[in-house]
Amino acid sequence: MTPRDDSGSPEPRRSRWSDLDRPPLNAAALRRALVREGGLWRELDVVQRTGSTNSDLVARAAGGGRGLGEGGRGLGEGGRGLGEGVVLVAEEQSAARGRLDRKWVAPARSGLFFSVSLRPGDAGVPMERWGWLPLLTGVAVATGLARAGGVDTALKWPNDVLVTVRGEERKAGGILAEAAGDGGVVVGVGVNVSLRAEELPVPTAGSLGLAGAVSTDRDPLLRAVLRGLEDWYGRWRAAGGDAGACGLQEAYAAGCATLGRVVRAELPGHRALVGEAVAVDGDGRLVLATEAGVQEPVGAGDIVHLRAAG
Repeated sequence: MTPRDDSGSPEPRRSRWSDLDRPPLNAAALRRALVREGGLWRELDVVQRTGSTNSDLVARAAGGGRGLGEGGRGLGEGGRGLGEGVVLVAEEQSAARGRLDRKWVAPARSGLFFSVSLRPGDAGVPMERWGWLPLLTGVAVATGLARAGGVDTALKWPNDVLVTVRGEERKAGGILAEAAGDGGVVVGVGVNVSLRAEELPVPTAGSLGLAGAVSTDRDPLLRAVLRGLEDWYGRWRAAGGDAGACGLQEAYAAGCATLGRVVRAELPGHRALVGEAVAVDGDGRLVLATEAGVQEPVGAGDIVHLRAAG
């Protein structure tokens, strides 16, 4: 039976091509552009729908099988483990997660939703420096989106990507790093690209389109982000994870909207700390200058921008 709307007229049949503003990614072209001999990215797959790309790669690292959603080619046999340089992209996620198990919901093909596998320990990077990976990814994401999308971006410590919509700071993306198997890390990225105002999950959310991006074509956006991530990860890894020596610490500080602001850090154990964010230290921690006249580093917690310093 043909479905009909309230007027009795046949409803248009929806397909993956129904929203012409949101064409599917070209997986073959992405592989040709990014997967190369001697490069970081050795496998790239695009699936139509999955629960969470991070969960899929973490499961594969634990030997839990392919862990791919609908439409995937299959990233190797179950139990093989997860090497470095695997990229899994989803056109839609049904159970995407951010920090503190927050949910990330967006319409199909409205953004970039992907995860990558990294193994910094194999290159001798000490584990205590791995905390830089979400910040490193943030630099790559922000600069890649700015170059390919022509939109101003900024970073909120530790893992949010910000854009400006009608003069207001809005969150357009987030980053989540998780341990994966023995010595591996999976880093997930979610970015709202073409999300419309009526589709925003919360008033503080934004998208590249709403921020006036000159392009919302996801193929060049993804290529720019992954190339930037390969470049920064290579520099950081070659420096043994020393963010100062490879220029990462300086680059992150230059793009961080949190620095110079009065903020409230909501810390584990229901503790809060208010102060001016004055630096990101060598371990990637946010340093707050408090009213008590001390500088206190914050390594984990939620940051709320209160007002501009001074």
